Amino acid sequence: MNITPIREKWKGTMTDRERFNRQMHYKSVDRCFNMEFGYWDENFSLWDIFVDNGIKNNREADIFFNFDKIEVAGGNVFISPPFEQRIVERRGDKNLIQNSDGLLAEVPADGHDTIPHYVGSSIVTPDDWKRVKEERFQRGTPERKIDIERLKAIHGDDDKRDYPLGINCGSMIGRIRDILTFEGLAYATYDYPEMVEDMVETCCLLVEDAMDQLLPHFKFDYASGWEDICFKNGPIVSVPFFRDIVMPRYKRIRKKLDQYGIDLWYTDCDGDVRPILPYLLEGGINCLFPFEVNGCAHPGELLDKYDGQLRIMGGIDKIQLGYGRDAIKEYLESVEKYVVRGGYIPFCDHRCPPNVKTEDYLYYLDLKEKMFGIK
Repeated sequence: MNITPIREKWKGTMTDRERFNRQMHYKSVDRCFNMEFGYWDENFSLWDIFVDNGIKNNREADIFFNFDKIEVAGGNVFISPPFEQRIVERRGDKNLIQNSDGLLAEVPADGHDTIPHYVGSSIVTPDDWKRVKEERFQRGTPERKIDIERLKAIHGDDDKRDYPLGINCGSMIGRIRDILTFEGLAYATYDYPEMVEDMVETCCLLVEDAMDQLLPHFKFDYASGWEDICFKNGPIVSVPFFRDIVMPRYKRIRKKLDQYGIDLWYTDCDGDVRPILPYLLEGGINCLFPFEVNGCAHPGELLDKYDGQLRIMGGIDKIQLGYGRDAIKEYLESVEKYVVRGGYIPFCDHRCPPNVKTEDYLYYLDLKEKMFGIK
Protein backbone atom coordinates (compact mmCIF):
# COMPACT_ATOMS: atom_id res chain seq x y z
CA MET A 1 0.00 0.00 0.00
CA ASN A 2 1.97 2.98 -1.29
CA ILE A 3 0.25 6.01 0.23
CA THR A 4 1.93 9.35 0.90
CA PRO A 5 0.46 11.00 4.02
CA ILE A 6 -0.93 14.48 3.46
CA ARG A 7 -0.28 15.49 7.07
CA GLU A 8 2.58 15.15 9.52
CA LYS A 9 1.95 12.78 12.39
CA TRP A 10 1.21 14.68 15.59
CA LYS A 11 4.42 15.24 17.51
CA GLY A 12 4.85 13.12 20.60
CA THR A 13 7.25 11.64 23.12
CA MET A 14 5.35 8.38 23.70
CA THR A 15 4.56 5.46 21.44
CA ASP A 16 0.97 5.12 20.27
CA ARG A 17 0.63 2.12 22.58
CA GLU A 18 1.90 3.94 25.67
CA ARG A 19 -0.27 6.95 24.91
CA PHE A 20 -3.45 4.93 24.39
CA ASN A 21 -3.03 2.90 27.55
CA ARG A 22 -2.21 5.89 29.71
CA GLN A 23 -4.98 8.07 28.31
CA MET A 24 -7.62 5.38 28.78
CA HIS A 25 -6.46 4.88 32.38
CA TYR A 26 -6.63 8.56 33.36
CA LYS A 27 -2.85 8.96 33.44
CA SER A 28 -0.80 11.85 32.10
CA VAL A 29 0.09 11.73 28.40
CA ASP A 30 2.26 13.70 26.01
CA ARG A 31 -0.82 14.50 23.93
CA CYS A 32 -4.20 13.06 22.96
CA PHE A 33 -4.39 9.80 21.02
CA ASN A 34 -5.25 10.86 17.46
CA MET A 35 -7.71 8.65 15.55
CA GLU A 36 -10.93 8.80 13.54
CA PHE A 37 -13.65 6.22 12.89
CA GLY A 38 -13.77 6.66 9.13
CA TYR A 39 -16.00 7.92 6.30
CA TRP A 40 -19.05 7.00 4.28
CA ASP A 41 -18.30 5.14 1.06
CA GLU A 42 -19.48 8.17 -0.93
CA ASN A 43 -16.73 10.32 0.58
CA PHE A 44 -14.16 8.39 -1.43
CA SER A 45 -15.84 9.39 -4.69
CA LEU A 46 -17.07 12.86 -3.67
CA TRP A 47 -14.22 14.39 -1.66
CA ASP A 48 -11.59 15.75 -4.07
CA ILE A 49 -8.89 15.17 -1.47
CA PHE A 50 -9.57 11.43 -1.66
CA VAL A 51 -10.20 11.22 -5.40
CA ASP A 52 -7.11 13.22 -6.35
CA ASN A 53 -4.87 11.09 -4.12
CA GLY A 54 -6.35 7.70 -4.93
CA ILE A 55 -7.70 7.03 -1.43
CA LYS A 56 -10.40 4.38 -1.72
CA ASN A 57 -11.18 3.13 1.81
CA ASN A 58 -10.92 3.87 5.51
CA ARG A 59 -7.69 1.98 6.10
CA GLU A 60 -6.00 3.98 3.36
CA ALA A 61 -7.49 7.18 4.79
CA ASP A 62 -5.96 6.43 8.22
CA ILE A 63 -2.52 6.29 6.60
CA PHE A 64 -3.27 9.33 4.43
CA PHE A 65 -4.13 11.48 7.47
CA ASN A 66 -1.30 9.94 9.52
CA PHE A 67 -3.47 8.98 12.48
CA ASP A 68 -2.11 7.04 15.42
CA LYS A 69 -2.22 3.30 14.84
CA ILE A 70 -4.64 0.97 16.61
CA GLU A 71 -5.35 -2.62 15.62
CA VAL A 72 -7.54 -5.55 16.64
CA ALA A 73 -7.20 -9.32 16.21
CA GLY A 74 -9.93 -11.93 16.38
CA GLY A 75 -11.31 -15.18 15.11
CA ASN A 76 -14.27 -16.52 13.14
CA VAL A 77 -17.03 -16.11 15.73
CA PHE A 78 -20.28 -15.97 13.78
CA ILE A 79 -21.87 -17.48 10.66
CA SER A 80 -19.52 -19.93 8.97
CA PRO A 81 -19.94 -20.58 6.15
CA PRO A 82 -21.86 -17.39 5.29
CA PHE A 83 -24.91 -17.45 3.08
CA GLU A 84 -24.35 -16.97 -0.64
CA GLN A 85 -24.67 -13.30 -1.60
CA ARG A 86 -26.82 -13.02 -4.70
CA ILE A 87 -29.41 -10.94 -6.51
CA VAL A 88 -32.77 -12.67 -6.15
CA GLU A 89 -34.73 -10.40 -8.49
CA ARG A 90 -34.92 -6.89 -9.94
CA ARG A 91 -37.75 -4.66 -8.66
CA GLY A 92 -37.85 -1.45 -10.68
CA ASP A 93 -34.92 0.67 -9.56
CA LYS A 94 -34.11 -1.74 -6.74
CA ASN A 95 -32.55 -5.18 -6.45
CA LEU A 96 -33.81 -7.80 -4.03
CA ILE A 97 -30.67 -9.44 -2.68
CA GLN A 98 -29.76 -12.17 -0.26
CA ASN A 99 -26.81 -11.09 1.87
CA SER A 100 -24.21 -13.12 3.74
CA ASP A 101 -26.41 -13.15 6.87
CA GLY A 102 -29.24 -14.80 4.95
CA LEU A 103 -31.38 -11.67 4.89
CA LEU A 104 -33.48 -10.55 1.96
CA ALA A 105 -33.03 -6.84 1.38
CA GLU A 106 -33.99 -4.19 -1.16
CA VAL A 107 -31.04 -2.05 -2.25
CA PRO A 108 -30.62 0.55 -5.03
CA ALA A 109 -29.86 -1.14 -8.31
CA ASP A 110 -27.33 1.57 -9.18
CA GLY A 111 -25.23 0.52 -6.19
CA HIS A 112 -25.13 3.81 -4.28
CA ASP A 113 -24.57 3.48 -0.53
CA THR A 114 -27.68 3.49 1.65
CA ILE A 115 -29.20 1.56 4.53
CA PRO A 116 -30.81 -1.59 3.04
CA HIS A 117 -34.55 -2.17 3.47
CA TYR A 118 -34.80 -5.66 4.92
CA VAL A 119 -37.86 -7.64 3.94
CA GLY A 120 -37.15 -11.11 5.29
CA SER A 121 -34.88 -13.38 7.32
CA SER A 122 -33.75 -16.97 6.99
CA ILE A 123 -34.51 -17.40 10.71
CA VAL A 124 -38.00 -16.80 12.07
CA THR A 125 -38.93 -19.87 14.11
CA PRO A 126 -36.96 -22.22 16.40
CA ASP A 127 -36.94 -24.82 13.62
CA ASP A 128 -35.27 -22.28 11.32
CA TRP A 129 -32.63 -21.56 13.97
CA LYS A 130 -32.02 -25.26 14.59
CA ARG A 131 -31.32 -25.79 10.87
CA VAL A 132 -29.09 -22.74 10.48
CA LYS A 133 -27.23 -23.50 13.71
CA GLU A 134 -26.41 -27.03 12.51
CA GLU A 135 -25.29 -25.74 9.12
CA ARG A 136 -23.44 -22.53 10.03
CA PHE A 137 -22.73 -22.23 13.77
CA GLN A 138 -20.77 -25.36 14.56
CA ARG A 139 -17.88 -25.03 17.01
CA GLY A 140 -14.45 -26.44 16.33
CA THR A 141 -14.66 -26.48 12.55
CA PRO A 142 -11.42 -25.92 10.59
CA GLU A 143 -12.63 -22.45 9.57
CA ARG A 144 -12.70 -21.43 13.23
CA LYS A 145 -9.08 -22.38 13.90
CA ILE A 146 -7.03 -19.18 14.18
CA ASP A 147 -3.68 -18.98 12.41
CA ILE A 148 -1.67 -17.74 15.39
CA GLU A 149 1.64 -17.67 13.53
CA ARG A 150 0.18 -15.49 10.80
CA LEU A 151 -1.06 -13.00 13.40
CA LYS A 152 2.34 -13.04 15.12
CA ALA A 153 3.96 -12.23 11.80
CA ILE A 154 1.58 -9.30 11.34
CA HIS A 155 1.80 -7.83 14.84
CA GLY A 156 5.33 -8.80 15.80
CA ASP A 157 6.89 -9.13 19.23
CA ASP A 158 4.57 -8.06 22.06
CA ASP A 159 7.33 -6.23 23.90
CA LYS A 160 8.37 -4.29 20.80
CA ARG A 161 4.93 -3.42 19.42
CA ASP A 162 4.43 0.35 19.50
CA TYR A 163 0.66 0.46 18.87
CA PRO A 164 -2.33 -0.80 20.90
CA LEU A 165 -3.66 -4.22 19.92
CA GLY A 166 -7.12 -5.38 20.93
CA ILE A 167 -8.82 -8.75 21.06
CA ASN A 168 -12.19 -8.94 19.32
CA CYS A 169 -14.87 -10.18 21.73
CA GLY A 170 -17.54 -10.27 19.07
CA SER A 171 -21.23 -9.70 19.67
CA MET A 172 -23.67 -11.32 22.06
CA ILE A 173 -26.87 -9.79 20.65
CA GLY A 174 -26.01 -7.19 17.96
CA ARG A 175 -25.19 -9.72 15.26
CA ILE A 176 -28.31 -11.66 16.22
CA ARG A 177 -30.21 -8.49 15.35
CA ASP A 178 -28.46 -8.63 11.97
CA ILE A 179 -29.71 -12.11 11.13
CA LEU A 180 -33.22 -11.69 12.58
CA THR A 181 -33.74 -8.02 11.52
CA PHE A 182 -34.71 -5.24 13.92
CA GLU A 183 -38.37 -6.23 13.99
CA GLY A 184 -37.54 -9.93 13.99
CA LEU A 185 -35.42 -9.65 17.14
CA ALA A 186 -38.02 -7.49 18.89
CA TYR A 187 -40.73 -10.10 18.24
CA ALA A 188 -38.53 -13.13 18.88
CA THR A 189 -37.60 -12.07 22.42
CA TYR A 190 -41.30 -12.39 23.26
CA ASP A 191 -42.42 -15.15 20.89
CA TYR A 192 -39.35 -17.41 21.15
CA PRO A 193 -37.24 -16.27 24.13
CA GLU A 194 -35.59 -19.68 24.50
CA MET A 195 -34.47 -19.54 20.86
CA VAL A 196 -32.94 -16.10 21.30
CA GLU A 197 -31.18 -17.17 24.50
CA ASP A 198 -29.71 -20.16 22.68
CA MET A 199 -28.49 -17.80 19.96
CA VAL A 200 -26.86 -15.59 22.60
CA GLU A 201 -25.26 -18.63 24.24
CA THR A 202 -23.97 -19.85 20.87
CA CYS A 203 -22.40 -16.46 20.17
CA CYS A 204 -20.77 -16.47 23.60
CA LEU A 205 -19.33 -19.96 23.15
CA LEU A 206 -17.84 -19.07 19.76
CA VAL A 207 -16.22 -15.95 21.21
CA GLU A 208 -14.88 -17.90 24.18
CA ASP A 209 -13.39 -20.49 21.82
CA ALA A 210 -11.57 -17.75 19.90
CA MET A 211 -10.37 -16.10 23.11
CA ASP A 212 -8.95 -19.39 24.34
CA GLN A 213 -6.91 -19.63 21.15
CA LEU A 214 -5.67 -16.02 21.22
CA LEU A 215 -5.17 -14.96 24.83
CA PRO A 216 -2.14 -17.15 25.61
CA HIS A 217 -0.18 -15.77 22.65
CA PHE A 218 -0.52 -11.97 22.79
CA LYS A 219 -0.36 -9.16 25.34
CA PHE A 220 -3.54 -7.39 24.36
CA ASP A 221 -4.09 -3.79 25.40
CA TYR A 222 -7.88 -3.80 25.19
CA ALA A 223 -10.92 -5.76 24.10
CA SER A 224 -13.49 -4.71 21.53
CA GLY A 225 -17.06 -5.67 20.72
CA TRP A 226 -20.07 -4.76 18.60
CA GLU A 227 -23.61 -4.50 19.97
CA ASP A 228 -25.61 -2.23 17.68
CA ILE A 229 -28.95 -2.82 19.41
CA CYS A 230 -30.03 0.70 20.39
CA PHE A 231 -31.76 3.48 18.49
CA LYS A 232 -32.85 6.97 19.51
CA ASN A 233 -35.55 5.63 21.85
CA GLY A 234 -33.38 3.07 23.59
CA PRO A 235 -32.59 -0.63 23.14
CA ILE A 236 -34.44 -2.98 20.80
CA VAL A 237 -34.66 -5.68 23.48
CA SER A 238 -36.21 -5.06 26.88
CA VAL A 239 -33.91 -4.01 29.70
CA PRO A 240 -34.81 -7.13 31.77
CA PHE A 241 -33.97 -9.36 28.78
CA PHE A 242 -30.63 -7.62 28.38
CA ARG A 243 -29.92 -7.85 32.11
CA ASP A 244 -30.91 -11.49 32.52
CA ILE A 245 -29.83 -13.03 29.21
CA VAL A 246 -27.06 -10.91 27.68
CA MET A 247 -25.20 -9.53 30.70
CA PRO A 248 -24.32 -12.94 32.22
CA ARG A 249 -22.46 -13.80 28.99
CA TYR A 250 -20.48 -10.56 29.27
CA LYS A 251 -19.45 -11.62 32.76
CA ARG A 252 -18.03 -14.87 31.38
CA ILE A 253 -15.98 -12.96 28.82
CA ARG A 254 -14.86 -10.43 31.43
CA LYS A 255 -13.58 -13.30 33.60
CA LYS A 256 -11.32 -14.47 30.78
CA LEU A 257 -10.09 -10.94 30.10
CA ASP A 258 -9.29 -10.43 33.77
CA GLN A 259 -7.18 -13.58 33.80
CA TYR A 260 -4.91 -11.92 31.24
CA GLY A 261 -4.90 -8.43 32.73
CA ILE A 262 -7.12 -6.80 30.08
CA ASP A 263 -9.25 -4.26 31.92
CA LEU A 264 -10.39 -2.00 29.05
CA TRP A 265 -13.29 -3.32 26.97
CA TYR A 266 -15.26 -1.19 24.53
CA THR A 267 -18.37 -2.01 22.58
CA ASP A 268 -19.74 -0.31 19.50
CA CYS A 269 -23.40 0.47 20.15
CA ASP A 270 -25.16 3.36 18.43
CA GLY A 271 -28.28 5.09 19.70
CA ASP A 272 -29.39 5.66 23.29
CA VAL A 273 -27.45 3.18 25.42
CA ARG A 274 -28.41 4.81 28.73
CA PRO A 275 -31.12 2.29 29.72
CA ILE A 276 -28.69 -0.64 29.44
CA LEU A 277 -25.48 1.14 30.43
CA PRO A 278 -25.59 0.00 34.09
CA TYR A 279 -25.67 -3.60 32.87
CA LEU A 280 -22.93 -3.06 30.32
CA LEU A 281 -20.77 -1.78 33.17
CA GLU A 282 -21.81 -4.58 35.53
CA GLY A 283 -21.06 -7.11 32.80
CA GLY A 284 -17.55 -5.72 32.38
CA ILE A 285 -17.81 -3.40 29.37
CA ASN A 286 -16.39 -0.05 30.48
CA CYS A 287 -15.99 1.94 27.27
CA LEU A 288 -18.44 3.13 24.58
CA PHE A 289 -17.41 3.50 20.92
CA PRO A 290 -18.01 5.58 18.77
CA PHE A 291 -20.74 7.06 21.01
CA GLU A 292 -23.39 8.56 18.77
CA VAL A 293 -24.36 11.95 20.22
CA ASN A 294 -27.72 12.67 18.58
CA GLY A 295 -29.13 9.29 19.51
CA CYS A 296 -27.94 9.58 23.10
CA ALA A 297 -26.27 12.57 24.77
CA HIS A 298 -23.20 14.76 24.91
CA PRO A 299 -20.33 12.49 26.03
CA GLY A 300 -19.70 14.72 29.03
CA GLU A 301 -23.10 13.81 30.47
CA LEU A 302 -22.18 10.15 30.87
CA LEU A 303 -18.52 10.75 31.68
CA ASP A 304 -19.65 12.94 34.58
CA LYS A 305 -22.32 10.51 35.76
CA TYR A 306 -20.03 7.48 35.65
CA ASP A 307 -16.78 9.27 36.51
CA GLY A 308 -13.97 6.77 36.90
CA GLN A 309 -16.08 3.84 35.65
CA LEU A 310 -16.82 4.73 32.03
CA ARG A 311 -14.56 5.66 29.14
CA ILE A 312 -15.70 6.96 25.76
CA MET A 313 -14.03 6.88 22.36
CA GLY A 314 -15.73 9.14 19.80
CA GLY A 315 -18.55 11.48 20.69
CA ILE A 316 -17.76 14.39 18.32
CA ASP A 317 -21.14 15.24 16.80
CA LYS A 318 -20.99 14.67 13.04
CA ILE A 319 -23.94 17.05 12.63
CA GLN A 320 -21.83 19.87 14.03
CA LEU A 321 -19.02 19.03 11.60
CA GLY A 322 -21.51 19.76 8.81
CA TYR A 323 -22.43 23.16 10.25
CA GLY A 324 -19.03 24.69 9.65
CA ARG A 325 -16.08 26.05 11.58
CA ASP A 326 -17.81 27.98 14.34
CA ALA A 327 -19.87 24.94 15.28
CA ILE A 328 -16.80 22.69 15.11
CA LYS A 329 -14.84 24.98 17.42
CA GLU A 330 -17.69 25.29 19.89
CA TYR A 331 -18.15 21.53 20.07
CA LEU A 332 -14.45 20.74 20.52
CA GLU A 333 -14.32 23.32 23.31
CA SER A 334 -17.23 21.51 25.00
CA VAL A 335 -15.21 18.28 25.30
CA GLU A 336 -11.82 19.82 26.12
CA LYS A 337 -11.98 19.21 29.87
CA TYR A 338 -12.81 15.53 29.31
CA VAL A 339 -9.82 15.05 27.03
CA VAL A 340 -7.63 16.64 29.69
CA ARG A 341 -9.14 14.50 32.45
CA GLY A 342 -8.53 11.25 30.58
CA GLY A 343 -10.63 8.23 29.74
CA TYR A 344 -11.86 9.98 26.61
CA ILE A 345 -10.56 10.01 23.02
CA PRO A 346 -12.43 12.46 20.74
CA PHE A 347 -13.36 11.61 17.15
CA CYS A 348 -16.40 11.78 14.85
CA ASP A 349 -19.28 9.87 16.43
CA HIS A 350 -19.66 7.54 13.43
CA ARG A 351 -18.47 7.56 9.83
CA CYS A 352 -18.02 11.16 8.72
CA PRO A 353 -20.74 11.89 6.11
CA PRO A 354 -20.06 13.47 2.70
CA ASN A 355 -22.05 16.64 3.48
CA VAL A 356 -19.10 17.79 5.61
CA LYS A 357 -16.96 20.07 3.46
CA THR A 358 -13.40 18.84 3.02
CA GLU A 359 -11.98 22.23 4.01
CA ASP A 360 -14.06 22.13 7.20
CA TYR A 361 -12.92 18.60 7.93
CA LEU A 362 -9.29 19.63 7.55
CA TYR A 363 -10.00 22.59 9.83
CA TYR A 364 -11.42 20.12 12.37
CA LEU A 365 -8.26 17.99 12.20
CA ASP A 366 -6.08 21.09 12.55
CA LEU A 367 -8.06 22.38 15.51
CA LYS A 368 -7.94 19.02 17.23
CA GLU A 369 -4.16 19.05 16.95
CA LYS A 370 -3.96 22.64 18.19
CA MET A 371 -6.17 21.91 21.20
CA PHE A 372 -5.16 18.36 22.08
CA GLY A 373 -1.65 17.95 20.64
CA ILE A 374 1.60 18.95 22.32
CA LYS A 375 1.34 22.58 23.32
